[in-house]
Parts: sequence; structure tokens; C-alpha cells
Amino acid sequence: MDLDVFVAAHQAEWHRLEVLSKRRSLDGEEADELITLYQRATSHLAQVQASAPDPVLEGRLTTLVAGGRSAVTGARTASWRDAGRYFAVSFPAALYRSRRWWVPIAVVSLLLSALIAWWISSHPEVRDSIAPPDYIRELTKPGGAYESYYSDHPATAFAARVWTNNAWIAAQCLAFGVLLGLPVLYVLLENVLNLGVGIGLMASAGRLDLFLGLLLPHGLLELTAVFVAAGLGLRLGWTVIDPGPRTRAAALAEEGRSVIGMAIGLAAVLLVTGVLEAFVTPSSLPTWARIGIGVVAEVLFLLYALVLGRRAAALGEVGDVEAADRADLRPTAA
Repeated sequence: MDLDVFVAAHQAEWHRLEVLSKRRSLDGEEADELITLYQRATSHLAQVQASAPDPVLEGRLTTLVAGGRSAVTGARTASWRDAGRYFAVSFPAALYRSRRWWVPIAVVSLLLSALIAWWISSHPEVRDSIAPPDYIRELTKPGGAYESYYSDHPATAFAARVWTNNAWIAAQCLAFGVLLGLPVLYVLLENVLNLGVGIGLMASAGRLDLFLGLLLPHGLLELTAVFVAAGLGLRLGWTVIDPGPRTRAAALAEEGRSVIGMAIGLAAVLLVTGVLEAFVTPSSLPTWARIGIGVVAEVLFLLYALVLGRRAAALGEVGDVEAADRADLRPTAA
């Protein structure tokens, strides 16, 4: 094949395909022409690859074919409308639909943390098994590690580090759900233990009020986000076991898209908690003001999840992508 002759013979067709692929609307004649040119370009690409491979020409034809395919199949690009719909409809609906998982998890986790804290604060031998007494005194003393943790680093860098760490924990909970949710329980237990030990040690040192004053401004919303992630992960794990009337593949596809998509929303929530932890928790505001900010953030999130989410769910929203973006499924008997 003479590539120069081949390009000269089809150059006009390729240019016309490129023009039609970029148009937002086509009349009937132009649509038919687009389909014909797309099919020809596909054939031309196959000819070049088989008879006279040329990286430059192959790259050009591949780009043309991809653009033509998008125009023919009606593929669309993401827009700000998609982001707005996600945060106004999909994310709150998914939060509301999963409330029967993350609300009980939150209650049980907090009760376990309180029990662990009481056990540690009431039993010196338990504290001694955790760490040497001198080390615990260093942790809990005024200006110790528990207190200085929030102010030892520049606020902006600290916020970024906290956000990254918490987002990673949430992502683990979401992704591990497909493994029947078992690793999610480990991640959740680790957080429960850390919380219980911190409260218990500070309570035993008589500094529980200070610890709660540092924890609550950001911790209410942060812990809720972790509980939501754990609940979603466990729900996905249960879908593997019991897909309901759907086929297991269809159930995993729908729930998996919803759960993995939740990582975006939870990352946004955890960004808020990172800002609170870096700028509000160590600030010079009175304790009641700092805790008040944390309570307001938590209440707003719960209203968002349980009120706005309920409205979205009532309209049939499940937290999945829009129907136009889903794969077609063959109907199956229940």
C-alpha cells in the first residue's frame, strides 16, 4: 500500500468525519453521512494496521474513529451538571438507603468505645498492659502527645495529612466490601480501639474534659464518615451473599457503582473534617464554641443524609449513575 496515495484519496472523508463528530446537532442526512464515514474510517484503520503500519497515521485514524464512535453512540462527557446531581441527589440518596447499616454500626461502635474507655480508666492493670506508666504520663500530661498532636504542625499541611489518612480509611472500607465485608470489620475495630484507648487514658489522668474538647469539634463528623464507609462496605459484602431478586452480577454492578461512587462524597465530607481538625480544634476559641461548630457540622450532615436523602430516595433514586449511563440488562425472572 502506498500511504501517500491512500491518505490523498481519503483525506477529504476524514476531514468531513472530524467536522461532523464535533457538531452538537445533526439533521437526518448529516447523521447518515456520519455513520457512513465512521464505518469507512474504521475500515481504513484496519487496512493500515494490516498492510502498512504507520504510527502517525494509525494514531490519527484511531482518534478519528474514537470521536466518530462517541458521536454515533451518543456518548457524553462529564459536566458540572453531573457533579451537581451527584451531591444533590445521588450521594444523599445512597446515604439514606444505607442508613440501616451505618446508623447501627455507629451506635454499636460508640458503645464499644465507651466500654473500652471505662475498662481502661477503671483498671490500672489494664493501663499497665497497654504501655509503661511513665509513657502514659507523657501522653496524657499537659502539653503531651494527645494535646500537642493538633498544634505541632502547620495547619494547612496538617489538614492535608488528616484528610488523606481519613479518606484512605474510608476507601478501604468501601473497597473491602466485595470481600464479604470481613476486612471492613478489622478496620472498624481498629478505629473503635483507638478511640476507646484515648478516652480511657485521658479519663484516668483526669483530663477527659480537655480530650473531648479537642476530639468533638472534628470527631463527630469524622467518625460518622468512617461509620458510613463501614456500613456501605458491609452492605456490599452482604450483596455478594444475598443479591435479592437481581442476578448476583447485576446486584454487584449496581451496588458496586453506588458504593465506589460514595468515595467521592465521603472524601468531600472528610475534607471538611480535616479543615475542622486543623483550624478549629487547636484554635483559641472557647471550648463550647469549638464543640458547637462540630455539633453544627454533624447536624447538617445528618439532615443532608436523612432528610434530603429521603426525598431523593422517594423519587426512586438509588445512588447509581443515571439510567442513560448504565449498561442494558436482559430481563430475568424473579
